[in-house]
Amino acid sequence: MGRPTIHLDDLRWVPDQYGVARDSQLVFNEVVEAGKADTWLMEGVYGWLANAVLARVTALVWIDLPEEECVANVRARGIQGGGSEESFQELVEWVREYRLREHSSTCYSGHEKLFDACAGSKVILKNRTEINAYVENIRTMAA
Repeated sequence: MGRPTIHLDDLRWVPDQYGVARDSQLVFNEVVEAGKADTWLMEGVYGWLANAVLARVTALVWIDLPEEECVANVRARGIQGGGSEESFQELVEWVREYRLREHSSTCYSGHEKLFDACAGSKVILKNRTEINAYVENIRTMAA
């Protein structure tokens, strides 16, 4: 999309040490710093990190696929970053419980609050057809 891309997972986790989080304040500060750039694209499920740059967000895209599809995507991706079968199954369960979790910035209600608080343009994409159409529209506008 022609913008620097910040993958929140890359900031949050110690490289090649699956499930080992980096210092939360350090990561938060890095997100704030990245958000000072003129243009950027940030992706990830961390509402608490997205809040760090919410005032600068000009467009928020919430990809809200059904949990079954997200679980299938995680299973297809497989174990990554030095993870174990046990940690992988925990991740699958975490994805499966997305709409059931509460009091978290990484659950449906947390994302809904973030979405509602965003003053920029917003869109929710609920399936692959909507995602593909949105991406194609962005490409057309950029051409």
